[in-house]
Amino acid sequence: MFKKFFSKQLASVIEWNNPDVNTLLYKFPSSHNEIKDASKLIVAPGQGCVLVYEGRITDVLTQPDIYNLATDNHPFITSLLKIRQNFESEHKLKIYFFRTAEVVNQYWGTASPIKYVDASYNLPVELGLNGNFSYKISQPLFLFTDIIGSQDVFTVNAMKQIILERIINQLRSLFAQNKYAYNSIDAELTNIEDEVVSRISADFESLGLQITDFNITGTIFDEATVERIGRIADITTDTTAAAQAGLSYTEMEKLRALRDAAQNEGGLAGMGAQLGVGMEIGKLFSTEKDNFTQKISEENGDNFEKLQKLKVLVDEQIITQEEFNELKKQILNNLKL
Repeated sequence: MFKKFFSKQLASVIEWNNPDVNTLLYKFPSSHNEIKDASKLIVAPGQGCVLVYEGRITDVLTQPDIYNLATDNHPFITSLLKIRQNFESEHKLKIYFFRTAEVVNQYWGTASPIKYVDASYNLPVELGLNGNFSYKISQPLFLFTDIIGSQDVFTVNAMKQIILERIINQLRSLFAQNKYAYNSIDAELTNIEDEVVSRISADFESLGLQITDFNITGTIFDEATVERIGRIADITTDTTAAAQAGLSYTEMEKLRALRDAAQNEGGLAGMGAQLGVGMEIGKLFSTEKDNFTQKISEENGDNFEKLQKLKVLVDEQIITQEEFNELKKQILNNLKL
């Protein structure tokens, strides 16, 4: 009877050999889940072990060691010593190895953009993010009973899918709340990483895990967002340039349009010439230009500011360098008077 019983029992050495890096938990294989007398349980560095006897967790081993199942003083082993006094029935033991080593460089990314309102431009924007994170098992008993359950194998990839959902949810909430500006997002990344870690630590703990590292390595706004903000930035720049010349944005745009029409022989000016009105466009541009430059020259105020305004018109190619030099000469002559 004893010979038949022992022939079905676990091997005399129980260990997790060559663990797959993608495995988080692994059940030691046995067709009968029984114990062999004087067996040795080897828990290697980076590993732990959950012992389930008769459907109940009897012990959790987290220290690397060689455990003698016949004599070592552990709760489950004490039970086994009592059981071995009488082998009248089969006593089932399941042994689960789990990874205690840190799981590193796990990639994460937003499958769809995060949508929020930009604080600077007050526009809805869409942002994609990606990076990596690392973690380790901190509460193996909780992880085993509440998350993994009775699965024989639980992979790092399976856990990653659970974690990713929580990371993305926290990111969406964070960006909706803080409305990070398009122009300063890269400068804010370190602060964002710290805030994300603060927020997701509780999520990791609820899985029996501890986050050990979190990084954002890439940000990308969608093309529509980049185009909209680019247009706004151009208008803002143009408005600033116009103000520096003492003009409104509309006035500056009018001068630019007339300038381009007068200079583009193949465009509006060319069409005007065919219709006999090309000269009128040139005259109109010259008249408008003279009106603005005269206004600047005659206004009360600091002469240096006048020259600055005229210099903007040179940079915009509204007036030529020669025209600027002549106006500058007039202003300085008036100053001498």
